[in-house]
Amino acid sequence: MTQLTEKDTALVTGGSGFLGRAIVKLLLAKGVNVNVLCRGDYPDLIDSGCKLFRGEVSDEKAVLEAAKGCTIVFHTAAKAGVCEPYSEYERINYQGTLTLLNVCHQLGIERFVYTSTPSVVIGHNGIRNGDESLPYLDVNEDTAYYPRSKTLAEKAVLTANGPKLATVAIRPHLIWGPGDNHLVPRLVRKTRLGKMKFVGDGKNIVDTTFIDNAANAHILAGEALSQNAKCAGKAYFITNGEPTPIAEITNKLIACAGCGPVSATIPFKTAYYIGAVIEWVFRTFKLKSEQPITRWMACELAQDHWFSIEAAKRDFGYEPKISIEEGLKILTEHYKNHPIK
Repeated sequence: MTQLTEKDTALVTGGSGFLGRAIVKLLLAKGVNVNVLCRGDYPDLIDSGCKLFRGEVSDEKAVLEAAKGCTIVFHTAAKAGVCEPYSEYERINYQGTLTLLNVCHQLGIERFVYTSTPSVVIGHNGIRNGDESLPYLDVNEDTAYYPRSKTLAEKAVLTANGPKLATVAIRPHLIWGPGDNHLVPRLVRKTRLGKMKFVGDGKNIVDTTFIDNAANAHILAGEALSQNAKCAGKAYFITNGEPTPIAEITNKLIACAGCGPVSATIPFKTAYYIGAVIEWVFRTFKLKSEQPITRWMACELAQDHWFSIEAAKRDFGYEPKISIEEGLKILTEHYKNHPIK
């Protein structure tokens, strides 16, 4: 294992995002020089000691500029959601990843840590204590755009592992904590509007990951990474290791913001049918707003999704440092000072 130190310079794509910022914070605490590639202006990142580079991951010129002098890449940038055409997901999630890999080869960067997602293996069946032997999705035109593009990207990252570039893919599941601008705020807003319902009975078991644990997993994998490392060329599930019924964890999360609880449900078959109709309407009329539900979302929300983290523990020493209980206390304090509007 090679510790990251002040001798290293790390490129963090998407360093202005939720996970990216957490990774940046840990790198700076180690004294690592940090370059951030993002699309906007973030004075706070500059003030913290980062060098900021504006551009998208699909822009080779921007990536080359940001990656010069770097010894490791943490690639967290991605197009999420369900409201863009597939071309956007492919351009950013897949082609952007290929661009980064190509730049690493051009500049002689030897380590590449990729933020993937368990969605690359989640289909129409539930997963219980799933490990890394699970097969990829059967990617086709009916596959939801996000997991489709991320599957292609993860395969490219792991295939790129070789003598000159060591790669690893990290698959954190449902990240939450202070700084989250998507998961919990969205749940809270839907609850306040009376639109929050569990698909199915809410008893399906899911894994989640506190933000500090997710970020630390990336750092540990990056430090363990080398040509002959156990983790080179492999993907790893990362969670808190505390599978919980989805209704229970959801109500605990929104309670941190003084909201809930929620008990309303909708049958899975009904949600799946509604999702299919909504997909058809959006596709037929080329609507660009966010789809309230899709077939993929219905499956994810109604089924068990929890994973073994034994491989990450064994191969690069990952251990969840902050439990769900501790994380909920931290999040409650955070929302006292930063309430969700």
